Amino acid sequence: MRRPLLLAAGAMAAALGLAACSSSPSASSSTSSPGGTTGPTASSTTTTAAIGGSAAANIEWSPAGTWGTEPTVIVPSGTPPNQLLTHDLIVGTGASAQNGDTLTVQYVGYSWTTKEKFDASWDRNQPFSFVLGAGTVIPGWEEGIVGMKVGGRRELIIPPSLAYGSASPTPAIASNDTLIFVIDLLKVG
Repeated sequence: MRRPLLLAAGAMAAALGLAACSSSPSASSSTSSPGGTTGPTASSTTTTAAIGGSAAANIEWSPAGTWGTEPTVIVPSGTPPNQLLTHDLIVGTGASAQNGDTLTVQYVGYSWTTKEKFDASWDRNQPFSFVLGAGTVIPGWEEGIVGMKVGGRRELIIPPSLAYGSASPTPAIASNDTLIFVIDLLKVG
């Protein structure tokens, strides 16, 4: 079974390439969830709450898509930001992710440099679980997922300093690459 590329650098070396990341909460609106039940809705704006918010104004974010299905990811062009940026594509209505919580997510990751997908839990049809704040995922995930709500979809743009730096875990991620993740939060606890 293939493991996700989402563990922190130390854990990644021990686990042969696992790596995860996080980001900080952001603001957006929500849409209905799959199956016609009431739930999160798609964001109608590009309003963001990001570390270094002015850089977020120039980012073309991915479309919201449908929660629970693999999203379409837009990899922005130009010079990547040097800070963590986050944007809620769909705002959840469930429990909020906090440090110490066990989270279950579906995600897809893209390289800014190659514009290619390097990993996706959707490809394995297997959600990924981890403890937020335990250091088992990359810092971009640790910072970027806090405050996200179940039923939400968040996009993270993670600079190398909060991802893998020069120690890439796979040829699909360039040295000092900026990473783009779109994450659906399935469960807290």
